[in-house]
Amino acid sequence: MAILQDQVAVITGATRGFGLSIAETYGHAGATVVVAARSTTAVEKTVAQLQKEGLQASGLAGDVGDLAYVQALARHALDTWGRLDIWVNNAGVAGVSGPTAHIAAEEFVRIVQTNILGVFHGSWVALQHMVPQGCGKIINLLGMGDRRPAPLQNAYGSSKAWVRSFTLALAQEYKDSGVGIFALQPGMMHTDLMYKIEVVEGYAERLKVLETLMRMWANPPAVPAQKALWLASSATDGRTGLEVRVLGMGRMLGGALRELWCRLLRRPGPPMSFDIHTVPALLGPPQ
Repeated sequence: MAILQDQVAVITGATRGFGLSIAETYGHAGATVVVAARSTTAVEKTVAQLQKEGLQASGLAGDVGDLAYVQALARHALDTWGRLDIWVNNAGVAGVSGPTAHIAAEEFVRIVQTNILGVFHGSWVALQHMVPQGCGKIINLLGMGDRRPAPLQNAYGSSKAWVRSFTLALAQEYKDSGVGIFALQPGMMHTDLMYKIEVVEGYAERLKVLETLMRMWANPPAVPAQKALWLASSATDGRTGLEVRVLGMGRMLGGALRELWCRLLRRPGPPMSFDIHTVPALLGPPQ
């Protein structure tokens, strides 16, 4: 029997990147997938793609920052498939890179709406259904800044620090409910979130190191998707509160040594193309 046979999984931000990889991985493991994202067109296209692969899927478009939409998403899963077993809060936005006061306040609010309220709404709604049934899995995504400050990515980094604290506290609150609540740090990945970048004018030069970091440590999203599969499976029954990090010290050291070796041999790494868009700064030039 497939690992997630007969399970129904809601995945937010599931039309591209890591969310899409999770949807495909869960689908091939036997789960029925409910795709969530902002764009109706993208949701319909993704559902059709998954069905073409022979997977069971449906979807509903909307903004996870809107509680009414997230509630409708849960109702869609229950009305369409009759159950709700797994909820992955993957939807997230990176925002503009640069010093906090150089960026419009609305940008911070936009990140809070998705990265914080979206996770809260998804977790809260999932618990309304999972606690009474005495089982279920909730997986919340971490990211850069979850454990230490992230200068020039303050909004994103602090949102992920909140997600980590919220998720681990939630796991303690519901430790005897039968619901597994987990935090997953997938590490750097080859996705649009990393390659399409908005940066405050005058700060793009500071992003040059990103190419080296990506070469050393980035994975295809299918790699951390396997960790998301493991968390959703029966292997984690009774183990709520796990914090799983894909990029451990061994992998970090290995990537750094590989990069150093290539430089010593003067073998350039694979080319990487970043789509960098600059936005005006609200304050003066870089210090």
